[in-house]
Amino acid sequence: MSRLRSILIAGTCLQLIAAAIAPAQEAPPSVTVLRPDRVFDGFALHEGWVVVVEGDRITATGSTSEVRAPAGADIVDLAGTTLLPGLIDAHTHLFLHPYDETPWNDQVLKEPRALRVARSVVHAERTLRAGFTTIRDLGTEGAGYADVGIQQAIDEGIVLGPRLLIASRAIVATGSYGPRGFDPTFDVPLGAEEASGLDDVTRVTRSQIGKGADWIKVYADYRWGPDRATRPTFTQAELDRIVEVATSSGRPVVAHASSPEGMRRAVLAGVETIEHGSNGTPEIFDLMADRAVAVCPTLAAGEAIARYIGWDGDPANQPELLRAQRASFQAALNAGVTICNGSDAGVFAHGDNVRELELMVAYGMPPIDALESATSVNARLLHLDDRLGSIRPALLADLVAVTGNPGGDIGALRDVVFVMKGGAVVRR
Repeated sequence: MSRLRSILIAGTCLQLIAAAIAPAQEAPPSVTVLRPDRVFDGFALHEGWVVVVEGDRITATGSTSEVRAPAGADIVDLAGTTLLPGLIDAHTHLFLHPYDETPWNDQVLKEPRALRVARSVVHAERTLRAGFTTIRDLGTEGAGYADVGIQQAIDEGIVLGPRLLIASRAIVATGSYGPRGFDPTFDVPLGAEEASGLDDVTRVTRSQIGKGADWIKVYADYRWGPDRATRPTFTQAELDRIVEVATSSGRPVVAHASSPEGMRRAVLAGVETIEHGSNGTPEIFDLMADRAVAVCPTLAAGEAIARYIGWDGDPANQPELLRAQRASFQAALNAGVTICNGSDAGVFAHGDNVRELELMVAYGMPPIDALESATSVNARLLHLDDRLGSIRPALLADLVAVTGNPGGDIGALRDVVFVMKGGAVVRR
C-alpha cells in the first residue's frame, strides 16, 4: 500500500510539473456587440448598424439583419446614441494648463518637472474620457523629454490616456523663442530647443529623433520681429535640411507658422501639416492645396487667448486676431486645403477638446466634415489609417458613443457615454 501511494504521489507531481511547463492556454478573446441608434464610420452616417468587437479589433459592422451577435457576446445597448471612431486631436500640449491659471512663462520657469508630469497624467485621462483616443502632442514646452515617459506609461497601462504621438522638445531658431523679459546676461531655460545653421539643425533633429520623437516640430516663424511682429525664423535652406533629415528616418515634420512667408517656406520645405496658419492668404492656401499640406487651425486656442486678454465673447466686438483667424479658416476651406482637427489643448483645459470642432462648424464647416476631420482625415494625416480613424473590420476598436446625432449638432460630442480603446472599455 505504501508503494502504491508513493507511485500515485510521484505521478501527481509529474502532472503538476508538466502543467507548469506546458504552454499557457490563452482564453478566447472577449466578444462585444455594440448597438447604437446610428454609426458614423469615419465617412458617413448609418442608421441601425451594429458593431462587433473581438479582443482589440473590430470584426464586423452592418445592419442588424446582416450582422448577428456571436454566442456568448456581451451586448451593449447604446440606444439614443451615435457610435464613432475614437476622436483624434492632432495638436495638444499635455504639459501645459490654461494660461489664466498660470502664465506660460511661469509654467516653463517655475513649475517643477514632477508637478508638470503629474498634471500631464491627469490631462491624459481627461482627454481619453472625453472621447479622444489618439492625440499628437506637439511639444513639452520646457519639460524636456518627459513626454517619452508619459507615452511609455500609457502604452504599458500604468496610467490611462489616449494613444500618444510625441514631438518632444520642438525646434526653434536661436534667439527667437521664450520665455522673454529677463536680463540678457541670464541663460534662461527655453520652451523648446534652439538651433542655428545647417550643421546645428541637423544635429538637433537627429538628437530629438534618437530620444524618441515621433514627429519633428519646427517653428517656421514666431513673434520676434520689431514690436513682437511675427516673422520667419529659419531660412529656406535650414527648413529644407530639417525635413530632409527627419524624413530620411521616417519621421514627418510639422511646422508652427502663421505668417504668409513662414507658411510658404515650410510648405516648400515639405512639411506635412501647418499649425495655426492664422494669417494665411488665398495664394498660400492654393500652394498648400497643390502640395497636399494640411492645416490645423487651432481655433479654440485663439478664442481662449482672446478671452484671457479681455474679450467678453460678444461677436460684435470680436478682436482683430479672431477676425483674421476666421477669414484664414474660410480661405483654407475655399482653397480645398485639408483641415485637420487640432485644438492646442493646454492653452485651454484638457478634456474640452471638442471646442475646436464646435468652432470649425461655427466658422463654416459642415458638421459631417468636422467629424471626418477628427476621425478618418486625422488618421490619414498621422499615418495611422491602417489601424485607426474609421469603423471597419480589422481596425483597432477605438470607439466612442455620444448621446444624440453630432452629424446634425456637433455639440452632441460633449455628451460622451461610452469610450473604448483597443477593445478595453474605459468609460461606460
